[in-house]
Amino acid sequence: MVDQTLILRKLSNLEAYLVQIEEYRTISLEAYLNDWKTQRIIERTLQMMVETCSDIAGHIIADRKYRVPTGYADTFKVLEENKVLDKTLAESLSKMAKFRNVVVHDYDQVDGEIVIGILRKYLPDFSSFKDAVVALL
Repeated sequence: MVDQTLILRKLSNLEAYLVQIEEYRTISLEAYLNDWKTQRIIERTLQMMVETCSDIAGHIIADRKYRVPTGYADTFKVLEENKVLDKTLAESLSKMAKFRNVVVHDYDQVDGEIVIGILRKYLPDFSSFKDAVVALL
């Protein structure tokens, strides 16, 4: 059985990250690009948010004996395949996982427009993920 205490603690962390990043939600692209400290705060917080979701997903996948994901992005696809997440949410989180890989592994320069897009349009997806996990528990 999935460790509900652990999952709930991680969901609480996710909620805290959402509150922390909320103040940057309306930042302009110019302000983001011209302030390396702000870039680090936003990028690192988004990274932690994606990793938290992926970690929670991993616990669910292992507990339910779903297929083993091939990477961070595939983790959310596995949850979609098993009706934990809907297709739109799974695709959104998979894209954010790919963004996380760029940030972590320095594959390429982080695209400021993508960051601003996540802040403006996709932050609610983290709350939707939380809601889906709570419904599963």
